[in-house]
Amino acid sequence: MTVDDMSAVAAAVADAHRREWAFVLAATVRVARDLDVAEECVQEAFATALTDWRAHGIPARPGAWLTTAAKRRALNVLRHRGVERRALPLLVDEVAVPGPDDLLDERPGGGEIPDDRLRLIVTCCHPALDRPAQVALTLRLMCGLSTAEVARAFLVSEPTMAARITRAKKKIAVARIPYRVPAADELPERVDAVLAVIHLLFTTGHTTPAGDDLVRRDLVERSVELCRMLRRLLPRDPAVAGLLALLLLTDARRETRTGPDGRLLLLEEQDRSRWDAAAIAEGAALVREALRARPPSRYALQAAIAAVHAESPTWGDTDWHEIVALYDVLTRLWPSPVVALNRAVAVGFAYGAAAGLAALDVLAGEPQLAGYGYLAAARADFLRQLGRVEDAREAYTEALLLTGNAVEREFLTGRLRAVGGDPGPTPPGSGSARAH
Repeated sequence: MTVDDMSAVAAAVADAHRREWAFVLAATVRVARDLDVAEECVQEAFATALTDWRAHGIPARPGAWLTTAAKRRALNVLRHRGVERRALPLLVDEVAVPGPDDLLDERPGGGEIPDDRLRLIVTCCHPALDRPAQVALTLRLMCGLSTAEVARAFLVSEPTMAARITRAKKKIAVARIPYRVPAADELPERVDAVLAVIHLLFTTGHTTPAGDDLVRRDLVERSVELCRMLRRLLPRDPAVAGLLALLLLTDARRETRTGPDGRLLLLEEQDRSRWDAAAIAEGAALVREALRARPPSRYALQAAIAAVHAESPTWGDTDWHEIVALYDVLTRLWPSPVVALNRAVAVGFAYGAAAGLAALDVLAGEPQLAGYGYLAAARADFLRQLGRVEDAREAYTEALLLTGNAVEREFLTGRLRAVGGDPGPTPPGSGSARAH
C-alpha cells in the first residue's frame, strides 16, 4: 500500500469517526447493555478499521462496517463473560439482542433505526444528572471526544473530567436510568435538557471563556452537528428548529469576528458581505417555522433576534426597536438576568446611551451577574459615550478583571487606554463567567 493509500484510509477513518461515532455507539449500547463495554467495542472497531481497510479497501458504507464490527465485538464480550442475556441497570427496558445476521444493515439507506441515537442523547442529558455531567457525557458519548479533549474544552484537568464522567455513568446505573426514548409526556422536558446542553456547547465554543482564541471551532461545529442530528430525529419539534436557527445565524459571522491582526471586531465593524449567506438563509427559514409554535420557544425568539442582525444590510439598518420588542417577549416567557442584560444593551442602541445605562444599573444587584464581565463592559461603553470618563475607566477595569479570553482582553485593554486608564498586568487566573 502506498503512502497516499494509507493517508486515504486514515482520512476515511477520521471522517467516519466524526460522522458515524454517535450512531455506531448508540447501536452498540443496545447490544452491550453497558456504556463502558460499548465504548470499548466501538473504539476497537475504529482501530481495526485502520488495519482492515488498508488490506481490503475502504468499504462502500463505512458506518455499516463499523457498526457491525462493534456489535459483533460486543456479542463476543458478552459471550465470554457468560452474560449475553444479562439485564444491567442501564437498560431497564427489554431490548432484543440481535444475532449476527441482524447486524449487517442498520445504517441510513439500509434500515436505519434513528431512535438509537435519540436514546443515547436523552440518556446523556437525563434530568437526574447535573449539567456538567450532561455536557461531559454528551461530548464523550455523542461526539466521541477523548476524556482529555473534554477536559480541555472546559478547562479542568483530565483526572477531574475522568472522575466526572465515571460518576455520571455510575449514576445512570445506580439510578436505573433506562436507555429508551421517553414517553410522549416526558419528551418535552427531556428534549429541553438536550437543547440546553447543545446550546451550552455552542456558546462555550462561540466565545471561549479563557485562552488565546476567540472561538473553539471544534465545539461550535460539534454542537451544530448535534443539533442537525436532533433535527433529523425530531423534524417537527419547533424548539429544535429554533435552536438550529440560532446556531446557524450566530455562527454565520464567525469569519468576520476578528480582523487579520486578530483584533476583535464588533458587529458594526464586520464585513457583512463575508457572512455565510447560505447559513443565514437556512436559519431564517427555520426561524419562520419555529415562530409558528405558540408560545414560541426561547430559542426561536433568540433566533429571531439573531435574524434581525443577520438580515440587516448594514449596521445602520438594524431595527433596534424590533430587537427590544423581541427581548420584551423573551423576558416575559423566559426571564433571566442575562436576557435582561442583552435587552438593556439593545435599549441603549434603540433609545440612547443614557437609557441603556439606566436599564443596566437596574441589574447591578443581580447575583448571577456579579462575576459576569459583559455587564461591566456594557456599562463602560455607555459611560464612555456619555462622557463619564472616570466612571468608564472604573467599569473597563472591572470588565478586564472578569475576562479570561485573550482576544476580549486585548479589546478591553484598548478601550481602557482610550479613556486614559492603565490596564496593568494581567491578573493570574482571571476568567469570565459565561451565561448559557
